[in-house]
Amino acid sequence: MELKRVVVTGLGALTPIGNNLEAYWNGLTQGVSGAAPIQQFDASKFKTQFACEVKDFNVEDYIDRKEARKLDQFAQYAMVSVEEAMADANFDLEKINVDRAGVIWGSGIGGLKTFQDECQNYFSGDGTPRFNPFFIPKMIADIAAGHISIKYGFRGPNYCTVSACASSTNALIDAYNLIRLGKAEIMITGGSEAGVNDVGIGGFNALKALSTRNDDPKTASRPFDKDRDGFVLGEGAGAIILEEYEHAVARGAKIYAEVAGGGMSADAYHMTAPHPEGLGAINVMKSTLEDAGMNPEEIDYINVHGTSTPLGDVAETKAIKAVFGEHAYQLNISSTKSMTGHLLGAAGAIEAIACIMSVKHDIVPPTINHFTDDPDIDNALNFTFNTAQKRTVNAALSNTFGFGGHNTSVIVKKFKA
Repeated sequence: MELKRVVVTGLGALTPIGNNLEAYWNGLTQGVSGAAPIQQFDASKFKTQFACEVKDFNVEDYIDRKEARKLDQFAQYAMVSVEEAMADANFDLEKINVDRAGVIWGSGIGGLKTFQDECQNYFSGDGTPRFNPFFIPKMIADIAAGHISIKYGFRGPNYCTVSACASSTNALIDAYNLIRLGKAEIMITGGSEAGVNDVGIGGFNALKALSTRNDDPKTASRPFDKDRDGFVLGEGAGAIILEEYEHAVARGAKIYAEVAGGGMSADAYHMTAPHPEGLGAINVMKSTLEDAGMNPEEIDYINVHGTSTPLGDVAETKAIKAVFGEHAYQLNISSTKSMTGHLLGAAGAIEAIACIMSVKHDIVPPTINHFTDDPDIDNALNFTFNTAQKRTVNAALSNTFGFGGHNTSVIVKKFKA
């Protein structure tokens, strides 16, 4: 069976450093930090009092107030980013086969704030069960995919991927596979998350996963730095329109890049910690290269998982050296989480977008907030510290790993007819 080619024809982003694609990319290339004291709730009693929140966002600028009240914040973010991506793709919906157009969306948690609010309301009352009729539809992680398909009338494959922080890369890979297998012609994919709330911050604090650098939030996310002390929680969404190559060409679509391959693996090691030698990361990068039919030397840039945790950054660096050998020293490597924070289930989507834009514009966004080399990390590698670098980027690989040992990678490359 001959596999179909899959290209990217639309992008949308709603992030802590920009509320649309252009602003997001400008923020990345300029090395902007999205971290600041939390505004959405009183975090003064929490160990971590800052996050990378979406800023200057009024949902009613995008969605009717009545409809917005039926959506948890994670679904609102999804709808806004997809609207931008669909406008960018410039479809004539009357001329496409909606039975061969689908949605696969990722979210690691779903409607966390809705769950928190409904439980608080119940337990603060007299025990009488009074719940919002939209409680369950707002909370479930698959509902964003459902709302997206309803809005655009897409009747093809429709579901949600949930694999912690790997969720939206899983969604992207699944969407890619459906198109190249001939099961669909158009797929809306990506992910969204809205975990900056009491239970999100409190839960990750209890895990001791978050940075507690409350005195200097903007420099708190510092991947590969000796003094890193955990990740910074982020929120937002990224949307990617994938399309079968011949379908895109036939309608004269703008093409950003081509998806070359994807891979998945498991650490099978620990609930939250990575394999110390990066075994799962090694396996997923190898399988992604194999799926793409590419050699390690063909990769120019890796957008790493790079969360700014003591164990994770070391393990991923070991994995890159194991897979790429001497070519590892010719790569650009960067963690854009140093700017956006960690968007959990949406991380893979916005980081894949960073790779797509890097391939399109031949610019590698930086890893900001590097101050002190870590002796446990090979600093001869080019981590693109502090300043973006211009170079030809023919192909970029994005790594996304999640609690439970879920590992995903995807490769995008320059489009050639």
